[in-house]
Amino acid sequence: MEKKTEAEMPKTVNSLEALQAKIASMKEAQKIFASYTQEQVDKIFFAAAMAANKERIPLAKLAVAETGMGIVEDKVIKNHYAAEYTYNAYKRVKTCGVVEEDKSFGIKKIAEPVGIVGAVIPTTNPTSTAIFKCLICLKTRNAILISPHPRAKRSTIEAARIILEAAVKAGAPEGIIGWVEEPTIELSNELMRSVDVILATGGPGMVKAAYSSGKPAIGVGPGNTPVIMDSTCDIPTAVYSVIHSKTFDNGMICASEQSVTAIADIYDNVKKEFIKRGCHVLSSEELDKVRKIILTDAGTVNPKIVGQPASVIAEMAGVTVEKNTKILIGEVSSVDVSEPFAHEKLSPVLALYKAEDFDTALDMADQLVKDGGYGHTAALYIHPSQTEKMEKHADRMKACRILINTPSAQGGIGDLYNFKLAPSLTLGCGSYGGNSVSENVGVKHLLNTKTVAERRENMLWFRVPEKVYFKKGCLPVALDELKNVYGKKKAFLVTDTFLYKNGHTKPITDKLDEMGIPYSCFFDVTPDPTLQCAQRGLAQLKAFEPDVIIALGGGSSMDAAKIMWLMYEHPECDFEDLAMDFMDIRKRVYTFPKMGEKAMMVSIPTSSGTGSEVTPFAIITDEVTGTKWPIADYELLPNMAIIDADFMMTQPKGLTSASGIDALTHALEAYASIMATDYTDGVALKAVKLIFDYLPAAYEKGAADPVAREKMANASTLAGMAFANAFLGICHSMAHKLGAYHHLPHGVANALLIELVMRYNADPAPVKMGTFSQYPYPHAKERYCEIARFIGIQGKDEDEVFENFLKAIAELKEKVGIKKTIKDYGIEEKAFLETLDEMVENAFNDQCTGANPRYPLMSEMKELYLKAYYGE
Repeated sequence: MEKKTEAEMPKTVNSLEALQAKIASMKEAQKIFASYTQEQVDKIFFAAAMAANKERIPLAKLAVAETGMGIVEDKVIKNHYAAEYTYNAYKRVKTCGVVEEDKSFGIKKIAEPVGIVGAVIPTTNPTSTAIFKCLICLKTRNAILISPHPRAKRSTIEAARIILEAAVKAGAPEGIIGWVEEPTIELSNELMRSVDVILATGGPGMVKAAYSSGKPAIGVGPGNTPVIMDSTCDIPTAVYSVIHSKTFDNGMICASEQSVTAIADIYDNVKKEFIKRGCHVLSSEELDKVRKIILTDAGTVNPKIVGQPASVIAEMAGVTVEKNTKILIGEVSSVDVSEPFAHEKLSPVLALYKAEDFDTALDMADQLVKDGGYGHTAALYIHPSQTEKMEKHADRMKACRILINTPSAQGGIGDLYNFKLAPSLTLGCGSYGGNSVSENVGVKHLLNTKTVAERRENMLWFRVPEKVYFKKGCLPVALDELKNVYGKKKAFLVTDTFLYKNGHTKPITDKLDEMGIPYSCFFDVTPDPTLQCAQRGLAQLKAFEPDVIIALGGGSSMDAAKIMWLMYEHPECDFEDLAMDFMDIRKRVYTFPKMGEKAMMVSIPTSSGTGSEVTPFAIITDEVTGTKWPIADYELLPNMAIIDADFMMTQPKGLTSASGIDALTHALEAYASIMATDYTDGVALKAVKLIFDYLPAAYEKGAADPVAREKMANASTLAGMAFANAFLGICHSMAHKLGAYHHLPHGVANALLIELVMRYNADPAPVKMGTFSQYPYPHAKERYCEIARFIGIQGKDEDEVFENFLKAIAELKEKVGIKKTIKDYGIEEKAFLETLDEMVENAFNDQCTGANPRYPLMSEMKELYLKAYYGE
């Protein structure tokens, strides 16, 4: 066959000739790629992960629109996971040249690519699987040729295109990623015959075809995950873990639970807990109706129910349930293949079995695995002390992922609820399931490896500035350390025009003069500071070359100072990279540079609300493009914070009110956060009590009540410490956008939303729960009631305590002049509604959203905004 140039290549792969030409050209590209160094490969890998991460929301929306399956918000998580966790797992793994060497034994291992990988992508995860497979191929210097599912070709190809463009821009050969635009069985078979290795994810027929192609194949089998709930398990955690997993993307991850077998002595309580959390247990008549639609005549799962909400599936069966029903549960007894509920269902439909004892439960789970999910995944909920039962379970289950106290969808794909299970969206079933690998795909060989992965809670942290000084009048004593402890020679002061012109900088400059430390002052910081403002300050900063930066003011001055500090120390940084969102700050794709090499940072607040003096956050806006960069990393944590209430005495009433409620919201959201700890709880509780006790007096009397001013200063900093470590929630996500679009003060925006968000979070059966291994099941209402009781609010039960707490917050807001609705602040209805959808999506994508105890749907955030505008 005559070799064609790239320009002569067919642009659309929709025929055998076009496919063969495409493969020939990709082989040439891969030969070039095979010569790349580790440094070149890692640069490409990073760029591809960043590109995929940035487009996670559009890709999720496209996948749902095209396939009609799943949930946009959950597909966002899957895309985010595929990019971030894959990158984090392999960023330091050597894949080029010598990867292992033992000179004493003379052993050397050299990594070589396999060539062209043929990747079959399923309709259930069309974008996240494409992201995952493209990334691991780029990391290993392989070309990848994708065969998308016909019903998901647009979204799969778009994901591949985004990664290809980023990879080529970072130096990868042109055409290193390719795809079939019009997939057919004929083209898929030819692809499998022509590539070097097949990476197949999909139904049993497709996987069998891959293994029959005559080429090495890494294929995966179906899942039919059985869950056993032992008598010793924590029932709320066990039940909600199943709900959290089974409702994720409407149950389309193959590791998600298909059945729950509860021991007889807890069966009724397990069933009640499912009902309490929003599931529907089918009556005998309803059970028969649903049975009829689970499978096709061929005995495979009915494609019409795959990835559909429980209410839609019920409607198909002629059963009436609440629209927000989470799971349809069928109480069945047979584990034989003749029972439709005993099969993999890829939807929020679950079998519920009763077993007389643990051994009987094992027999039932064993049969379910063998008949439908041989080699895939099995799960057990049990008290950690029951090691003998855990070992018995692991020994019986012919499954390659055995999960303990873990939601199986999130646990099976790895690295979310465990540490050593490799993150992957292609899960091998070993020889049990007729697969060539027995682990989460990313590497390996023909050994069957059983991995027992118990649920684990990762290390947490409590990070604050090295030194926090507080007490009215403490400034001069604290500043002494600049000379006497740190030996600083030159200081750079960052503040705003008002504070500068009204003499608020004088106590600082007088002390610097006394110590003989020369200084320069930049006082051009404006509210909502801009990148251009920071760049002007940077020019002055670089010319002066200080070794200490002192920020004086509210959040704006401290944000601007942090950004100047960052640009001063690391002028090479890119703000788009710095602002990249993360699911886990320890696993982010972008690693922040080390700060403090040139200068230390001292923060001195003049208002009692932002807490910025003790937080690692800064927000900067590009006034040319309008882009707002939220920067978050502990490298931005100031080295010293000085909380001197003398600077806060003359705060105007409006600032006292807005900043006070902002601090209250910080404490409330940090306490309810899925990342809250014993360490953050203590400071959050104290902050709330101080605010309730002293905000009204600080608002009414101002400088005439110095005690109230000092207590509010302490409350603000304590709340800052809480959310610096536990993070925030959707009240802040939504307030950020409300302020950005409609110019409401940030504290006011929070105040208008906080009770609505608390009531939303307090639902015991939310549609979605935040994903973090430390957060076992929804319990926000209990957390809010703990705060209420701490500050003296009582009631006959949790519901009354909670309602009394909301009433107390409303009364506090009224005392400090907060209006009731967004409309009351003069924002026109037309302008609000025109921006609503854009605000919702941007709020959903805000960094604060992930720590909220209830993971929101965009439709739910929209409803909250409307309630805040019109009033409930």
